[in-house]
Amino acid sequence: MTETMPSLRGLFASAEDRQRKLEAGLGGAGENGQHQQLRLAIDEYEACRQAVEELALFSPNETVDDISSENLRYLSIDYRLAELIVKLDARDRRTTLRRARDTYERFLGLLDRYGLLSKEDRKLFERYLEEPGSFSTASTTDMAARRQTKIARYKEEKRLKEKLEFLDRRADGDDADDAELRQLNLTRASFAVHQTFASLESIAQEEDVLASAPPEPVLEQRRAAGADGRLRDGEAGRDGSSETLDRPASRPLGGGRGGPLLSRDGRPLQPFTLLGGREGVRQGVFRPGHNLPTMSIDEYLEEEKRRGGIIEGGGAESGRAIEPDEDDMGRADAETMKAREWDEFKDANPRGSGNTMNRG
Repeated sequence: MTETMPSLRGLFASAEDRQRKLEAGLGGAGENGQHQQLRLAIDEYEACRQAVEELALFSPNETVDDISSENLRYLSIDYRLAELIVKLDARDRRTTLRRARDTYERFLGLLDRYGLLSKEDRKLFERYLEEPGSFSTASTTDMAARRQTKIARYKEEKRLKEKLEFLDRRADGDDADDAELRQLNLTRASFAVHQTFASLESIAQEEDVLASAPPEPVLEQRRAAGADGRLRDGEAGRDGSSETLDRPASRPLGGGRGGPLLSRDGRPLQPFTLLGGREGVRQGVFRPGHNLPTMSIDEYLEEEKRRGGIIEGGGAESGRAIEPDEDDMGRADAETMKAREWDEFKDANPRGSGNTMNRG
């Protein structure tokens, strides 16, 4: 055991260092280098797990008080391993997600056996074991309760991060004792539990999306059909003619099945591609939901006036009577005839003569 412990300690330190470099983007040059370092880190953590099993560091007959402060750090091996597995860019994504989920479950089971799960985390673990495929840390029906749960979990995550930073600084000091190291490793395990439930929820959501995707042979056929279509378009473009008809408006681009993209509850019904640059999408995140004005109020009034949509005049000036022009005899005669015709009408139609049904 004395010969194996330094090997375990060295393997774990090397795996942690490699994982930190991967998270900082220093794992290797290019995508292939990053992927290779990711594989190496996974292999080292799996070797650590095998060494822990050979040494029997964690026994079902022991309690957490029986584990030394130094060995408490190895409780999170499965968590760190699952965090790397879920990042694998494998062709069979469903198998990768299933492997990561089993590793997360193994980690939670180990901590539950030692009684390191809180009351709330134990309820979440039981809920996960009942329905792993539809697991969620908050209610999916009551939006108000879901929001409160998300806020509470965010505050808990922030509290654990601050506590970890404080304990890390204390553990790096010269006066750090065994009790502080023990508290640091237990806090790391609590933070890992918090992150594990969030990852399990994300895995369940991704598996739900993958379940709605068409099978792989169908995707291969669509890719082949798309390549043939591009080839035909290229041949038709050289001579300026084509023997094929235009694509029907009801048929989506890329050979899709047609119909709506999302169901009523927001679940994707078929694969789709987001178009546009990332910069344009990022700039449109915080835009308002309504259309912004394209001109000022003064510009709008000028445009309406130019189109004849504004009637000028009115106001107090319109109520003033027009003074007659004494020199305009024609207008004076017209006004006289109008007044005379009005007098004759009143004489022929006295007031109340038309009221034959309701005489008062």
